[in-house]
Amino acid sequence: MLDSPFRLRLPPVFSVVPVCRNSSCETARLCESSFSAWSRGDLEEGIRLARTAGRTEPEDTVDCEGSARVWHAALLVRVRDFSSAARVLADVDELTAERPEAGGELVAASLLCAADLAFAEGDVPTAVDLARKGVDQAQRTGLHRFLPDAHTVMALSALRQGDMGVSMEFANQLRDCALLGQTAHQPSQCAWAAAQLLEVQGGATSAAQLIVGIVLDDQLLLELLASQPAAAAWLVRATRQLGDEALARRVVSVASALAARNGGLRSVAAAAMHAAGLLERNPEQVVAAADLHLDPWAAASAGEDAGKLFAARPAERERAVEALESAADGYANTAAPRDARRVVSRLRSLGVRRGRYPQYTGQTGVNTSALTRTEAAVAELVSQGFTNSQVGERLFISGHTVAFHLKKIFRKMNVASRVELTRAWSQVPARAGRGAQAE
Repeated sequence: MLDSPFRLRLPPVFSVVPVCRNSSCETARLCESSFSAWSRGDLEEGIRLARTAGRTEPEDTVDCEGSARVWHAALLVRVRDFSSAARVLADVDELTAERPEAGGELVAASLLCAADLAFAEGDVPTAVDLARKGVDQAQRTGLHRFLPDAHTVMALSALRQGDMGVSMEFANQLRDCALLGQTAHQPSQCAWAAAQLLEVQGGATSAAQLIVGIVLDDQLLLELLASQPAAAAWLVRATRQLGDEALARRVVSVASALAARNGGLRSVAAAAMHAAGLLERNPEQVVAAADLHLDPWAAASAGEDAGKLFAARPAERERAVEALESAADGYANTAAPRDARRVVSRLRSLGVRRGRYPQYTGQTGVNTSALTRTEAAVAELVSQGFTNSQVGERLFISGHTVAFHLKKIFRKMNVASRVELTRAWSQVPARAGRGAQAE
């Protein structure tokens, strides 16, 4: 087993639960108790205490009452109780509208919680818009500790949509924020986001420090598995790529214990079942997890994993195709064309055609406005120094297809080499996905 190369830092409780520090305030006391329960893995108790805190008349300010409700909504998002989380956030909006004395910290926290909710539901454009508003509010009020949480949403949104340049800009920044504990909410999620970005860029080995650091830290691993239904399965895949089966078993053990401890939380049970099915290479179990998942992207991920496991059995081709088809649709419905393209590519290897590939987010500001979204994605990766083969691996197309696109890019941008393309691309002012042509 690999040794952990570092220890991630947990933020203090009042960074996570931004309520008043008045020791006599019942709302603050309940929030702190909720945080403690959640941190030790008593998720249902943590949610119950947070709900009670949000309904308790505070002894301090409207910020105390509102922050308690935001904390409650955040926990509901983590267990994927979307409708309840939306209702609680609506109450916070009413509170801030009725009481102008509500502070900027409450507004920023509410915006970022709403961004997390939209992202978990698969509404990526709304998530990015809310995260940007949260960044603006945090910067205007000097609440810089909120920025890594907003950047996590923005980076993972860019990754799902195939905007590799934007996502990579955040990778090292998020890693450093996780290591230094510079995040208002969960450093494990910040670290996990960075690990996903680095893994896409250079494989599991490039993210090994973060992966091992999360898995070997009891508190960080528990925190991540409690909050991200897709994390357990991702960590099983990643640790296996690192060649460490013991780490994979550790992830499944912690996820299974968490599910047993919180029997009423469907999202936690689905995550544990998904990870265990992967560990045991049991596609039927992974399919059952896909049906159980409340998180739509996690459900699509389970469908993809099941399809790969079925495909390894020659007699199960039809079931492999069925699972992969479901995964492709799930990814498409959650604004994740990069993941959908990967599944479509696997379907093609099984002889199944689905027409055009799902479209990537394009590139804003390309001077000719003539690049297609796929050409913009190719140009982005080539400008980062990747070879045709490496670009193909990341976009799930062949190296020959990359070369074909590159010729068209050279012509449209009036450049003659990769060096010239890199120089021209570096002068593009923004990367937000509105400028490329549809395909």
